[in-house]
Amino acid sequence: MSDADEDDDVEAPGWDAIDAALAEVHGEVEPLHFGTVLKYWMGGPDPVDGISVYAVDAPRPHWHYVTYGFSELYEKETDDPATSGYGFELTFRLARTTDEPPRWPLGLLQNLARYVFQSGNVFGAGHHMDLNGPIAMEDEGTLVRAIAFATDPALPARDTPHGRVEFLQVVGLTLDELAAAQAWNTERFLELLSRAQPLLVTDLSRASALDDPALRADVEARTEAEGSSQAAAFLSGLAWEASGDQARLRVGANGVESLRNMLRGRTPHGRPFDLHGEDARVEVLPGEAAGWAVEDDALRVTLTADVARALRDALAPTRGERRLDALPGLVVEVTPTEIKDRDGNVVRVVG
Repeated sequence: MSDADEDDDVEAPGWDAIDAALAEVHGEVEPLHFGTVLKYWMGGPDPVDGISVYAVDAPRPHWHYVTYGFSELYEKETDDPATSGYGFELTFRLARTTDEPPRWPLGLLQNLARYVFQSGNVFGAGHHMDLNGPIAMEDEGTLVRAIAFATDPALPARDTPHGRVEFLQVVGLTLDELAAAQAWNTERFLELLSRAQPLLVTDLSRASALDDPALRADVEARTEAEGSSQAAAFLSGLAWEASGDQARLRVGANGVESLRNMLRGRTPHGRPFDLHGEDARVEVLPGEAAGWAVEDDALRVTLTADVARALRDALAPTRGERRLDALPGLVVEVTPTEIKDRDGNVVRVVG
C-alpha cells in the first residue's frame, strides 16, 4: 500500500458514505490515507482499496484505522439490496506511542480481507481468532496474540446507497483472554474489557486483563453460570475416520484449548456444538449416555456432563492418543500443529 488519495473523478457513493460516517466522529480532522497501488480486481495483492488512519486524543491517544473495500464503494454488484458487499468495514484502534501511525496494522487488515475475499466467510461481532503469533510480527514481546471482533463503539451501522454497512472493530486479546471469551461469551467478555480499555483500544504493552483478580473471578463465575455462547469452531488438523466399531478423531494441538473450552462451556449446559476442519465435521451432542456414530458424513459424539469433563481433563496440547472407557472404540489423537509465516515457512511446532 502507499500514501494516496482516491481519484476525485470516480463516482464512489459507498466511499462517500463511509467518509460521512467518519466525519460525524472525527469532525474536520484529516486522516492519513493509504491506498492500494494496484487494485485487487486488476491482480493486486490487497483486497481493500484503502485504509484511512485518524489520530485520536480521547479517552486516550490512539490511532483509528478504517478500511474501504469490504462494502461496495463504486457500483452495486451484489443481488442483496439491503446489504452493501460483505456488509461491513473493519476498524482498529491502536494505542498511540509514535508520531506516525505504524504500518503493520495495514498488513493485518489486508490479511483479514484476503481471508474474507478468498473464503467468502464473513466476520461478525463476537467472532474471534488465534493469530498463531504476536499481532505485530516484529514485536515478539507482546502478549497480544489473538483478536476478537466488536461493533466499533463510536461508529454505528449506516445505510448507504448500496445497502447497510456496519463497522467491526478488531480488538487485540491475550491468549488467556481468548480462552476466557471462548469458554463464556465473546461479546460480554469485551464489554467487561471495555471498562479497563475504553473504546477497546489495543495496547501492545499491556498485561492480561485477567491479571485483575476481581475481573477474573467475575468471568469465571459467569462462565460457570451461563456457559458458552460459541456453537461452532474451526480446528486446524481436524479429521476423523471410522471402520466398524472403531473410530479415530484427530485434533491439531493448537486447537485443543478451543475444544476444552467448548467441552466446559457447552456440554454441561445441555448445548451441542460443531467442530469443522478442512474436510471434516464433528457434532458433539449432550445426552444421557455417551457414545459415537457416523451420520450424514459427520462423526457424531454424544457426551454426558461427566464424560465431557473427563475428556476435557484428558486432553492437552501434546501429541498422543487419549481413550476413555465411557467411549469404547473411539480414540482421540492429538497431532502436532505447524505454525507457518506468511511465506509458508514453518516457524514453530505446537505439540
